[in-house]
Amino acid sequence: MGLTSRSLEYAVAAAAVVCVGLTLWLWPRFAGRGARPLLGRLGVIAGTQLVIVAALGLAVNANFQFYASWHELLGLYDDAPAAVGKWGDGGAAGPVGDPSKGLVQASGPDGLDKVHGLPKGAPATAGRVESVRIVGKRTRAVDPAYVYLPPQYFQPQYARQRFPVVVALSGYPGGTFLLGQHLRLPQTADGLIRAGRMQPTVIVMMRPTIAPPRDTQCVDVPGGPQAETFFARDVPDALRSHYRVGHDPGGWGVMGYSSGGSCALQLAMRHDRTYTSAAALSPDYKVSDDPTTGDLFGGGRDRVRRREEHDLMWRLRRLPAPRVDVLIGTSRSGEKNYPAARAFLAAVKPPMTADSVVLAHGSHNFATWRRELPAALEWMSRSLTFPEDVVGNS
Repeated sequence: MGLTSRSLEYAVAAAAVVCVGLTLWLWPRFAGRGARPLLGRLGVIAGTQLVIVAALGLAVNANFQFYASWHELLGLYDDAPAAVGKWGDGGAAGPVGDPSKGLVQASGPDGLDKVHGLPKGAPATAGRVESVRIVGKRTRAVDPAYVYLPPQYFQPQYARQRFPVVVALSGYPGGTFLLGQHLRLPQTADGLIRAGRMQPTVIVMMRPTIAPPRDTQCVDVPGGPQAETFFARDVPDALRSHYRVGHDPGGWGVMGYSSGGSCALQLAMRHDRTYTSAAALSPDYKVSDDPTTGDLFGGGRDRVRRREEHDLMWRLRRLPAPRVDVLIGTSRSGEKNYPAARAFLAAVKPPMTADSVVLAHGSHNFATWRRELPAALEWMSRSLTFPEDVVGNS
């Protein structure tokens, strides 16, 4: 049974109920003194608690989709990066990209069938959300994605029209499911488009790591996962090859929350010829090693330089500002990153521009990010240029 399957969740929950019943039934038998009754009491307590914790863990994982498979949970991959698929390697290391099937490939639901509130109906009136895999032609990484296509994408009058695109990144260790179910990104975008508050936009929802369970932080790790190249070059190339999205950077934006927001800022400021707008909700402003990332910067004389170049405050002080627009979401109280957000916004200089969504109170959670999301999407829509090129034109 799959890690997120309902059958496994129900089976372990039933086992927990049985264990509680057995504990109540057997407890009088272990009421005496001595080693055997003592070990019996410890055994039934430990066994019952273990099964209850497992049931709760499965329920939480099924709801938040932290790990989509047993392989991701246990890290059963040949080498780091764990989820980087190599073309033609036999499939032992997980998903394998096949270029003959294209750089965007249809996949199983990957949790999409559990997302509530998605638009329903004919695509020309309701739009559509697809579950796909994106294959990197340079990095050969394989990453799941949900793709929201607005109703206009399917309407005859837009048949040759290309659309602006927003790449949306979840936090770590979250994934695409959280963007749909808990952030409610496609539902919110659909409502804004219908209300005329957002231009029709293709939204591509992804997780920021390409090597789960390792947190790759959108960094090209020396000798390891090339996450920055994947999101800065492979993803745009793959999307342009499959969807009617604009070719000009003015029609491309990136957004995210938590570590996904950090990635959004990194990608826009380091690759302004790919993404010209970034909206970051509760981001960090530099990349650092921690137990989930491992060594991101490698050794040698270039280690310090690589680390500095992923410090956005260092970049603003030492390097020419990129021609990008950024939006920062934060809260005056309840979030630890408010002082860092103020310092970042104050350091921005032309031609870079910065705006903010500042709540009076908010925590590092989905309730806060859902409040910020509509303003962030409307801001992104104003920042992006609706592509002038049409299908058939380069």
